[in-house]
This record gives sequence, C-alpha cells and structure tokens, in this order.
Amino acid sequence: MARSTMGATADSLALLMIRIPLGAIFIAHGSQKLLGLFGGHGLTATFTTFEQKLGIPPILTLLAIIAEFGGGIGVLCGFLTRLSGFSIAATMAVAIYKVSWVNGFFLNGPRGDGIEYNLALLGMALSLVLIGGGAWSVDRYFFRR
Repeated sequence: MARSTMGATADSLALLMIRIPLGAIFIAHGSQKLLGLFGGHGLTATFTTFEQKLGIPPILTLLAIIAEFGGGIGVLCGFLTRLSGFSIAATMAVAIYKVSWVNGFFLNGPRGDGIEYNLALLGMALSLVLIGGGAWSVDRYFFRR
C-alpha cells in the first residue's frame, strides 16, 4: 500500500526535527575539540586528554573529532546521513563506555554525568542510520530512488 503524501511529509519533517538539533550539537562539540571554540581546548589538548585520561590512541581521537564535526555537518545538511549518523552513534557508544557509564544513568547523578544524554543522542543517530535523512536532505537530491 502506498503512503499518503501527508504521511510522507510528516515523516520527513520528523527526520528534519531530529537532524537539526543533532547536527547542531555535534558541530558545536566537534568545533570545541577541533577549533577550540565554545570553551573547548582545541586539537592539541584534545589529543593529549584523550590519550592520557581516557587511554584513546591519537588515530581514534582523530576519528572521533571527524565524526563529531564532520558527522554533525552531514547530519544537519542530510548529506551521507546514514554514514554521518553511524559515526555519531559510534562516538556516543564509546563515550558511554569510556566516560559516563561509571556515573550511572542520570545526567546530573550523584557521581557525575551518567549515560542519559549520550543515550538520547545515540538513539537519535541510530534512527538516522536506519531511516536516512528524509525528503528534505541533500541525500535525496543526489540519491533519488
């Protein structure tokens, strides 16, 4: 059975409402690490911190920065949405495992920031991996079906 135009429009609008905040969040976080914007420490300090405090090797730190900044741009524009969403999802899975798991579930828990926020971002990213960017995406322009 074919979907109605109204249903398809609502689906694409819902995907856009996931892409805009997720993209903005990751562009901001990636620019902290890459460019030192928004109170971030920049590239050199990010490499040092990730290696010394988290035990993450430089190549994986670079991939995380690319995933956050580049993936954020991709998700926001809907360009290579599934790949961009996957890179963000992978970064959130690592963040949950390496940083926030020990603090429990709640964002403002008694031991520090738990997995709550990262889990929400992971879910948003995975929804884009499964569904794609929707009608209002650059992907739709390049990869029409």
